[in-house]
Amino acid sequence: MIRRSFLQTLAALGALEPLRALAQPAAPAAAQARGERAYWVATLTRMVRPVLTNLAAGQLRARMPVEVKPGAESRADVAHLEAFGRTMAGLAPWLALGPDNTAEGRTRAEYIELARTALVNAVYPRSPDYMNWNRGTQPLVDAAFLAHALVRAPAVLCEGLDTATHRNLVEALQATRVIVPYYSNWLLFSAMVEVALLRLDAQWDATRVDLVIRRLEEWYVGDGTYGDGPEYHWDYYNSFVIQPFLLDILGAVRERQARYGELYQRQLEIARRYATVQERLIAPDGTFPVIGRSLAYRFGAFQLLAQVALMDALPEALPPAQVRTALTAVIRRVMAAPDTYDRDGWLRIGLSGSQPDIAEAYISTGSLYLATTVFLPLGLPAGAPFWTGAPRRWTAQRAWSGEAVPADHALSLPPLPAT
Repeated sequence: MIRRSFLQTLAALGALEPLRALAQPAAPAAAQARGERAYWVATLTRMVRPVLTNLAAGQLRARMPVEVKPGAESRADVAHLEAFGRTMAGLAPWLALGPDNTAEGRTRAEYIELARTALVNAVYPRSPDYMNWNRGTQPLVDAAFLAHALVRAPAVLCEGLDTATHRNLVEALQATRVIVPYYSNWLLFSAMVEVALLRLDAQWDATRVDLVIRRLEEWYVGDGTYGDGPEYHWDYYNSFVIQPFLLDILGAVRERQARYGELYQRQLEIARRYATVQERLIAPDGTFPVIGRSLAYRFGAFQLLAQVALMDALPEALPPAQVRTALTAVIRRVMAAPDTYDRDGWLRIGLSGSQPDIAEAYISTGSLYLATTVFLPLGLPAGAPFWTGAPRRWTAQRAWSGEAVPADHALSLPPLPAT
């Protein structure tokens, strides 16, 4: 059923022919660019469809497998909110474009309806798929990813909710306040939940947000990078969580204090530097360094680069079409691996195909849907330069083929004034 639905989606998008055309080196640049967007949409919708269709039908808990690494404890109590929150975090900007009369717009309308119905079931206490919002510590994480989706697409996901669903959603988010975050990137999860409550016109805790912002200021280690807590960790958490969350938290409150506005501009400069580094990490063949924990999030490792592209804030040295071409290469490289999905269309643990041993004990099937965040630029209209520009070779391709490339330089920022 899922495979048939995916093929129907491809057909509806007119994606099959452009994808075949992409295999031909002589394909016109404009056609190739259009084909890349169709490929992104088809890949994203194939990935999230099992999560949303089952949750919208009240059958997610019954049908979603919960794979963990060999020997790890079950994650069945938290995996469903993981899958939903992370799916929505990546899907939200595309949904925010709203429906239109194009084939893609009609597909988007279907997914808006699925997402809204899924949200109803996730927060309705009598639903068979009512989520775990406060048992253990993990629910704070994935309530925050769902909150991030609300912040990214408030018009589609927050406005127009019926009274009961609005109340249930607010109560679910507020229920996570009993969870004490770890002294790490987890502090940002608490702040994002509060910002989502602000977006919902509900009671929110401004002090929690301010304290997190102040703490993260202290964890900046330089050259576009934060420590994950007081120490630096060589992994992708600046992209998985830290910088995308900081950008949107500060973006939501920047008009409330002049200091927040200044910090937002500073954070944007930091993010632009980190985006530059991320683009340079993409090898000529579309692979990237296998470093740090949570590698089973696959190309979710590039969420920050994707977000800066979505914001139309890429550095001048990174033309949007170059970033699109590089990210497309990463997506194709990852998705080409066999056994990425199980026979029912659910993601399997791995970076390149099925690799259960690459996971940490906290990884399960639900965790894997953070991969959706590489698709954030789908929130840009099809006519945006990111999608219309001719394909361009990215930095590593040019450098390793002997082309001229600009020198790379560290980012130096003045210290923050004492507050």
